[in-house]
Amino acid sequence: MGNRLSKIATRTGDKGTTGLGDGSRVDKDSVRVHAMGDVDELNSQIGLLLCEDMPDEMREELVMIQHDLFDLGGELCIPGYQMIKDEHVERLDAMLEKYNATLPALTEFILPAGSRAASVAHVCRTVCRRAERAIVTLGKAETIHEHPRQYVNRLSDLMFVLARVLNRFAGGSDVLWRHDRKRG
Repeated sequence: MGNRLSKIATRTGDKGTTGLGDGSRVDKDSVRVHAMGDVDELNSQIGLLLCEDMPDEMREELVMIQHDLFDLGGELCIPGYQMIKDEHVERLDAMLEKYNATLPALTEFILPAGSRAASVAHVCRTVCRRAERAIVTLGKAETIHEHPRQYVNRLSDLMFVLARVLNRFAGGSDVLWRHDRKRG
């Protein structure tokens, strides 16, 4: 993988380009850079979520996901490179199965609300969906591996499920959308 930064203020991007991990330069508004930025923002939002109270096992899993997202950013940063593989997607599938088994079936839509931790998890979910859209857009413009798209698709589902778990962990439950509420 490319060189590690030894200094942060390089000034090489002053003209609106940035270096990729393979040494090439692209415009800072390229679809690749958008995808990298959305994955980076997602990782930062998960870091914010980790400031909240949660079960220890979930905390460990989220830290592992942060490492995966850093690897995903690395894959996006180097055209043709692959870091996210089947086992990463399968790990998320296993987490989804584990946490879904602890939750009641949904009979209504839920609002992105409840405890602070659950609300932050919902923000992570929405940022993840944006990252997924950026990765799909990148895949239309350039050849990329399928696993990054699959990974963020599963991760957004997982963030939804974790939000539900975190509401229960905080002593609450899902905040249901009320389709029959009075409109005024």
